Amino acid sequence: MTSDNTEKTSAAEVEASATADNGPVYDVDAKVDYDRAGAIAAEQIEHNMTVLEAVKAYPAASWWAFVMSCTIIMESYCVFLMGQFIATAQFARDFGVQSHVEGGGYIIEAAWQSAFQCSGPIGAFIGVFLAGPITSWIGYRWATIGGLMALNAFIFIFYFGNSQGMFFASQILEGIPWGIFIANAPAYCAEIVPMRLRAPATQMLQMFWAIGAIIVGGITYHYQSKPDSSSYRVPIALQWMFPTPLAILLFIAPESPWWLTRQGRYAEAEKAVARLGRASATDNPSDAVAMMRRTIELEKTEKKPNLIELWKGTDLYRTLIVCGVYASQNLTGNLIANQAVYFFKQAGMADDTAFSLGLITSALQAVMVMLSWVLTTYLGRRTIYVYGQAINCIFLVALGIAASIGDSSSKAASNAQASLGLIVSVLFCLGPAPASWVIIGETSSVRLRPLTTGVGRGAYYLVNIPCIFLSSYMLNTDKWNLGGKSGYIWAGTAFACTVMSWIWIPEMKHRSFREIDILFKRRVQARKWAKTVVDVRDDE
Repeated sequence: MTSDNTEKTSAAEVEASATADNGPVYDVDAKVDYDRAGAIAAEQIEHNMTVLEAVKAYPAASWWAFVMSCTIIMESYCVFLMGQFIATAQFARDFGVQSHVEGGGYIIEAAWQSAFQCSGPIGAFIGVFLAGPITSWIGYRWATIGGLMALNAFIFIFYFGNSQGMFFASQILEGIPWGIFIANAPAYCAEIVPMRLRAPATQMLQMFWAIGAIIVGGITYHYQSKPDSSSYRVPIALQWMFPTPLAILLFIAPESPWWLTRQGRYAEAEKAVARLGRASATDNPSDAVAMMRRTIELEKTEKKPNLIELWKGTDLYRTLIVCGVYASQNLTGNLIANQAVYFFKQAGMADDTAFSLGLITSALQAVMVMLSWVLTTYLGRRTIYVYGQAINCIFLVALGIAASIGDSSSKAASNAQASLGLIVSVLFCLGPAPASWVIIGETSSVRLRPLTTGVGRGAYYLVNIPCIFLSSYMLNTDKWNLGGKSGYIWAGTAFACTVMSWIWIPEMKHRSFREIDILFKRRVQARKWAKTVVDVRDDE
């Protein structure tokens, strides 16, 4: 695959240099139709890069990962939008009922609260199962562009909705393209950047989730006091800001070279590699494609990727990790974060104060995600994921205690609950949330990645939908009215997730996709990954 003899000699020299301390270099197998020396050299170059060098060498890859991550804003925007609408007085007057609590005003009934907030996830559950086959067929770019165009149409139904049923239906429809975005974004971002940038590129997804919440918080803070339907119609209409510009950008973006290589389109893959980095970094893109082909050869089979394969052999373990990491996002503090404004109101905050705290929470979450880039680089994915969950357990218990010992009418007790709710929401975005995106992007096999991320996100929604109902009943004054005492329940689920994560999630920091494949096939225990050496020449 090298373009000339000079390039091949150079690649061989890099391989010899990289393995000089480890014995003789493997001879290039004549039966393999890619340049093995170039593949080894390309992987070694990625290993030797620092994070800063990788950013300088692949600025375009960082940019296109940024663009794809922006699609997550739309799911975040609408998830938080429905949470804000439930706390918006005019929306409650138009679509709610009079509260049974004296002086409570109008509220959205718990059943409709749950329905509104789970309708999007129901649609997304459908979308993630469509995403895998569609992406495997037409690629990440076109699948995502199609989702963006569909979203433009579905927003019309949401905007002109005039009943609870129309809002419910419109959210199901909007959720379908969300599922495509959330399945494709972590896979695309993980595939287009070099190894050292996989963590920050995939963690950007959580940052854009927080950015979506910030945008919603600012918009609803401004409009929530309006005495007419503009208090919720304008925030709905502003969703149209995103899909068309993103579709145009993705139209000119390069396809994932890993996807192109899986399709056997090697020349196009080389062009994509060249577009993703500076000329000095990609002067021999055939070596990078050879590295991809070498990894894909480890997973080679005559069958087309299918859902059944996800549940066989080592792919079963990998699928369960992705599903478990996705599902546990609902069980370690995320739902308090998603319903922050309503939680603050239930804790006794005034409307303006609750919306302000919600906006502050979202801003702090974005800052925490950026700090997590540093933690992940130096401490690793497993460390901040497992210990982040454990720390959240402690604060969730503290939240329950604050609600149990304080008088419900006490300002001090309300402030304590609001503060602890804010801390839980913010810490979730420092450890478990951003680390989970990295783990999801790295765990699945290259060949099955679109299917695995889709099924994993499906597991998220299978847990998310009943948890939304449970959370709404916990917080709503006309149901269980637990308030901060719900912290006890979420602490229990977070503890169970922490224990399972410690046992089964491996550390994939500084591992190439080839090394990850090999370690899974060797069935190395999760806690031993960090100390296990995989030679650069190993293929099994």
